[in-house]
Amino acid sequence: MKLQSLRTNDCVENVIKFYGNMVYRLAFARAGTRHDADDIFQEVFLRYIKKQPVFENEDHRRAWFIKVTVNCSKKLWGSAWKRKTVPLEETLQFETKEDTDLYNELQQLPATYREVIHLFYYEDMSTEEIARILKRKSATVRTQLTRARALLKNLLKEEYDV
Repeated sequence: MKLQSLRTNDCVENVIKFYGNMVYRLAFARAGTRHDADDIFQEVFLRYIKKQPVFENEDHRRAWFIKVTVNCSKKLWGSAWKRKTVPLEETLQFETKEDTDLYNELQQLPATYREVIHLFYYEDMSTEEIARILKRKSATVRTQLTRARALLKNLLKEEYDV
């Protein structure tokens, strides 16, 4: 569902309401846990509040949030703290077994593939938009999507063939 555009001078609360779900879902897709996604979410909006960036339009603001979320995710994975921790088992509740299976299989993909899958399917972005925001070539994004789909297909096939 698409929301109405924000005005460029909207308050922080409205910006968080408008972009919060997108930032959180992308952070979760990159990080894989709710706790890390919470940390990334907070960091993204803290940067927004501190920097008070000025945007040309809503597409520019959306691109800024996606890029900052990706950068914060990379920073989390590169931190010494993260490298020395052991992940806790986390169970999420889904409505159907298929949703649960898909989530589990997506978590097995490399973060780069989860990222492009998320932006393409959940944020309805074109490969050109993804490439621009992630500073990659469109061909690279298309290749990553193709490889991610193939890996996901193999993972799902293995699970249902067993």
